Amino acid sequence: MSFVLSVNVGSAEPRPGRAGPTGFGKVPVDHIDVADPGPKRRGPGGQGFSGVAGDFIGSGRHHGGSDQAVYAVAREELDHWGREIGRDLPAGAFGENITTTGLDVDASEYGDVWTVGDTALRVSAPRIPCATFAQRMGQRAWVRRFTERGRGGTYLAVVQPGVIRPGDEITVQPSGSGLLIVSLLRAWMGDLDEMRAALAHDDLDGESRDYFNRALAKRA
Repeated sequence: MSFVLSVNVGSAEPRPGRAGPTGFGKVPVDHIDVADPGPKRRGPGGQGFSGVAGDFIGSGRHHGGSDQAVYAVAREELDHWGREIGRDLPAGAFGENITTTGLDVDASEYGDVWTVGDTALRVSAPRIPCATFAQRMGQRAWVRRFTERGRGGTYLAVVQPGVIRPGDEITVQPSGSGLLIVSLLRAWMGDLDEMRAALAHDDLDGESRDYFNRALAKRA
């Protein structure tokens, strides 16, 4: 059985040596309210808009919006990295809003729909490792290691708003798209063949399509 192990929300906190606050440091709460936050955009101070009520996003340029509304990571993946780096990683350690168990999150295909509690969430984008993530982990070459592992969880768009709690069962309706979220991660990290493969999918989101087309045009 696949279910929600923890739901996590981040508050604004300073980033050592960097301008502007971050909401990366997420902590478990008893429930989250999720809804579509609308298009990716910048609010006051450049902050973004999360699909989770009360969840702070420091950079609206890189995070938030409909296709990055909710972030999910498997507890099993946190455990893997905990063994690798020699320390326990609590729920929320990767900045995820939902920590799952019993679900191979990284086998998700673009467009899969998860029913969780009274909500519906759609697999919509890979998690791209950033400088804030690397700083929080404090590990040498973290971005490279995380990318090479290729199991970064997935962002989810909100199809049906509602409340998610620990213990909620997760039911997956496969999209049949054939476009793995791990393939999209490789594309975003510069794999040209994966970019071309992703562009063959008519329902690929506009941000990914524009980015891949620009990257391929530079190599033409």
